Amino acid sequence: MSSTGGNGWAAAANTHDSRARVAIDLGAESCRVSLLRWGGGRPEITLVHRIPNGPVHVDGALRWPFSGILAGLEDGLRKAAACAPEGIASIAVDGWAVDYVRLGADGKPLAEPFCYRDERNIASKEAADRLVPPEWAYRHAGAWPLRINTVYQLMADPASGIDSHAPWVNLPEYVLYRLGGRRVAEYTNATHTGLVNIATGDWSEELLERLGVPKDSVPPIVPAGSVIGKLTGPLAELAAFRDTELIVPACHDTASAIAGIQTNLDGAAYICSGTWSLVGTVIPSPITTREAMDAGFTNQGAACEGFCFHTNVNGMWILKQCLESWRKAGRGWELTELIAQAERRNDFPGTVNVDAPPLMLDEDMPSRLNEQLLASGHAAIEDRAGNEPLFARVIFESLAHRYATALRSLEKMLNNSIRRIHILGGGSLNQLLTRLTAERTGLPVEAGNVESSTVGNFAVQMAANEARGGPLRRDAVRRWARELCEKRECGEVRPEKLRTVSEAR
Repeated sequence: MSSTGGNGWAAAANTHDSRARVAIDLGAESCRVSLLRWGGGRPEITLVHRIPNGPVHVDGALRWPFSGILAGLEDGLRKAAACAPEGIASIAVDGWAVDYVRLGADGKPLAEPFCYRDERNIASKEAADRLVPPEWAYRHAGAWPLRINTVYQLMADPASGIDSHAPWVNLPEYVLYRLGGRRVAEYTNATHTGLVNIATGDWSEELLERLGVPKDSVPPIVPAGSVIGKLTGPLAELAAFRDTELIVPACHDTASAIAGIQTNLDGAAYICSGTWSLVGTVIPSPITTREAMDAGFTNQGAACEGFCFHTNVNGMWILKQCLESWRKAGRGWELTELIAQAERRNDFPGTVNVDAPPLMLDEDMPSRLNEQLLASGHAAIEDRAGNEPLFARVIFESLAHRYATALRSLEKMLNNSIRRIHILGGGSLNQLLTRLTAERTGLPVEAGNVESSTVGNFAVQMAANEARGGPLRRDAVRRWARELCEKRECGEVRPEKLRTVSEAR
């Protein structure tokens, strides 16, 4: 991706540093290493390495194969160094929230990190609700009390034989720590733990004490754009990595993706569509009413000022698990072909609640979908060759329906109308889902950059370079997002150009 604009290049030149920069994006399906270089008066972003990812079952637990991820990231960083003889000024890492690494006295991981979908935190969530009423925790921390939150995982550790006093660090920050940085919690990521006092932006001593999370185990919170050290170790011996800074961007990938939006969000909503779908907007101050809690909306820190106010919707996880089930049965599909065939299947039996707890789990997803279809009063789909597009159509229709209900709730809480939607992430490539979303919501939908988290990561790095230790400026981050995004026709779909849902069926 490249930009023909010149303002950003001029700003980079004025900061007397036109070296390359690296963005690492940790994803639940793949982890990516991207390189930003300057050539011909414009920035160019190149994906230099991709590492497949996914949770694995180990001794009855669901964990992330993080040792393999780290080895793959080192390969990617070496490739980046080979591509950038001018040198690399900084490395920044974003990724999914809530999961973390516990460290031993030697600073090394005690074990591979648990995946948030592991069922061990069901009991700890129930215990937390007895100690602190969820309504109070929501008003205090702003985080919707989803059982995957870091706080419930931390509380589950003693039952897993893990010392609760062992220091921990979230996964993106852990990568930077391992590369030579300080152990920190970046603000946008920290707000996903359920342990931050939303009024102060720091750890809540009251929640830590009441829930039994030792204060000596938590890392210090720093704002997005902070420099936390310089690259050390074997990689630092490479010419490109001499004097390379380590920066925390908006470490939560959704906050990075939103930082990568090129325009303001006045009157607009975002849908970050990936393993999860996050539906919401940016607000100046948190909303922690009972209505917001009942609607499942959470308040998470944004890259600059304000809060990402959104609800978590189970996303492409459902389709991914179906694809895995069919692959094991010898019925592998390419995603693009599956979507193309799903578009022709208007005979789907109905929609399901994508947030139903069974659909959050892994394995045997077609059967789980059929159970939800039956529970909703619809016919089941025979799980046989040729019916895979029908399952996919149910998933896409159900997601679009859930997006519409989430946006109606959002409008009610904002007491304002949403006029357009930005779809970001992998789901932005799914033209069927984009069309269905426009139909169900009645709003124009703009398909944004598929790698919006990477764009936002780089935008924060560049804005931080301009600020040089001062606070990030939202206008600077947005300007860099415009500079870094590829200039192309807006992928907007307007509902008035589409058939209605009833006509489509």
